[in-house]
Amino acid sequence: MKITSAQAAKILRKYNVDYANLASAERSAKVFNAAVGEDVEELRPEYDYTDTQQKLDELDEKVRKLKHTINIFNATTVVPDFGMTIDQVLVYMGQLSRKMNKLYDMMSVLPKQRCETTRFSNIIDYTYTNYDPAQAKADYEKTSDTLARLQTALDLVNSTVTFEADI
Repeated sequence: MKITSAQAAKILRKYNVDYANLASAERSAKVFNAAVGEDVEELRPEYDYTDTQQKLDELDEKVRKLKHTINIFNATTVVPDFGMTIDQVLVYMGQLSRKMNKLYDMMSVLPKQRCETTRFSNIIDYTYTNYDPAQAKADYEKTSDTLARLQTALDLVNSTVTFEADI
């Protein structure tokens, strides 16, 4: 079946919800309490150990196969205008986010700032930047624009490029 990465993510989410629901039902039904004198068989919840394990294993296999297919797609599909595969883009996005956080801190600093003084000192110290905060702001904006373009390009690939998935 031909699907996009966005569709694959939705299918994976469904598999994970199905697994969680089945595991929750198993936790509720695999043991039960009965008081002395109560009819144990009348209180016994429906639970088929073999069937439940088989269904959980089948869901695990579906997840493994689909994730593997997505990984191959991500490792071989190049994002236009960036010359990187999707897996490289995902790493790059994290790097850009980290860089933006650093640049935000750097652009938010005054070039000269009075240091905190203790009440026991009459000396006034200043902290000076060893860079131009305006340049840090310009680099922040450039990095932010790159990240936005990258996210848009990735979204386009994930929602339009199809691959064959055995689901």
